[in-house]
Amino acid sequence: MKTTNPSRRDINRQRRALTAQQRRHAGSMAFRFLSKLTPRLPKGAKVGIYIDDFGELPTQPLLKWCQRMGYQAYIPVINTLGKDNRHIRFTPVYNSQLSDIASVRHSFGMKESKSRHLLFADELDLIMCPLVAADEHGNRMGMGGGFYDTTLAKSYQYSSSKNHRRHPLRVGWCHEFQVVEQLDTQPWDVPLNALITPEKIRWFS
Repeated sequence: MKTTNPSRRDINRQRRALTAQQRRHAGSMAFRFLSKLTPRLPKGAKVGIYIDDFGELPTQPLLKWCQRMGYQAYIPVINTLGKDNRHIRFTPVYNSQLSDIASVRHSFGMKESKSRHLLFADELDLIMCPLVAADEHGNRMGMGGGFYDTTLAKSYQYSSSKNHRRHPLRVGWCHEFQVVEQLDTQPWDVPLNALITPEKIRWFS
């Protein structure tokens, strides 16, 4: 495995090179490992997912899993009110297909819901995190906008305070070729609790 930060452009090129059939198969293979999360979640859990794009591992299996388990799925809405106030909130999903959700593209190109019934990240039980790369220690390289980094950091800080009892579980969802040995990290980075690929689930301390 590589030991330096991969290029976002190179990873995106690899993802986009996959056929629709290859992506669907990869999503089906990764779906098998979602049951490993169930013991760590409450009944009726609130689960943050997202709408896949850019050749990402399909996220429709995440919605299918939520519906099968009786969990409420949420998708992100980006807040861009100033450079120092970038964060994500989450709106509920009531459609059976992510492709049926009315969405728009924010400034970084990712799809987000047009709804404005919003929850903060620390109100969720699980956040499935989009990423460009992750390493064998639970560190993630985000999409480049810093929104998930800021949101996870704020959620972690708030959950660590005496005002809140728990952290949302943070799980990455990606192709196996997006996993590297070691990423460069920053002091404010919040690591993943687990990482799911079509090949395996990795747990981190």
